[in-house]
Amino acid sequence: MKYKKPLILVTNDDGISAPGVRALIEVMSEIGEVVVVAPDKAQSAMGHAITINNTLYLNKISKDDAEIPEYSCSGTPVDCVKLAVNEILKRKPDLCVSGVNHGSNSSINVIYSGTMSAAVEAGIEGIPAIGFSLLDYDWNANFEEIKSFIKKITLETLANGLAKGVVLNVNFPKLAKKEIKGIKICRQANALWVEKFDKRQTPSGKDYYWLSGEFVNQDQGEDTDEWALKHGYISIVPVQFDLTAHHFKQQLNTWNWNE
Repeated sequence: MKYKKPLILVTNDDGISAPGVRALIEVMSEIGEVVVVAPDKAQSAMGHAITINNTLYLNKISKDDAEIPEYSCSGTPVDCVKLAVNEILKRKPDLCVSGVNHGSNSSINVIYSGTMSAAVEAGIEGIPAIGFSLLDYDWNANFEEIKSFIKKITLETLANGLAKGVVLNVNFPKLAKKEIKGIKICRQANALWVEKFDKRQTPSGKDYYWLSGEFVNQDQGEDTDEWALKHGYISIVPVQFDLTAHHFKQQLNTWNWNE
């Protein structure tokens, strides 16, 4: 059977009611057949966590005759992708898009990101995938300015495909459409969070901690996602989920392992 429209799975980590995912659904509905499976609550910074010691709930929240089926999931973004592929979709989707995240997922943030982990999980399943993020943490962020770019990037990905084991990490600067200079293909900047824990006490005197920190970019390269975003460009970083440090294998082979 020939399918006229691509089947697109939409998910996120900010929750199914987040304005970012609503904007993404709107754009994807112009391109293909859309199915939404997203967390029933915010699951930011969950990384690639999955639910193994608790029950998972999946609820259809759209009407049976709705053009776009929508499901909320009690689990993590990765759980959403796994359930979609194994329990909901009748065939493997042509694309999975995750986001639009409220906030940055550039540089080291990709490690912690639930948005990108959902995309990576789709990639593991052999599904081309894109994670979209806007550098605006406001719940009422203006996603209208980036919709045309989302559509362009999605269409290019569908037309050209992605290499096996690669997904795209797309970040948008917080700018008006006319101020965005274009798209840059980048590498992940060498940056990190310098964490601090604010130690506090409950009224009963029990200690607790609140995580805070400062983002430090140690990379002065002009080919990084941080540089592109700072200078008004959309950054696209091809991300692989093979974590092998291939460049270090040869050196490890010189060590005295068997003596």
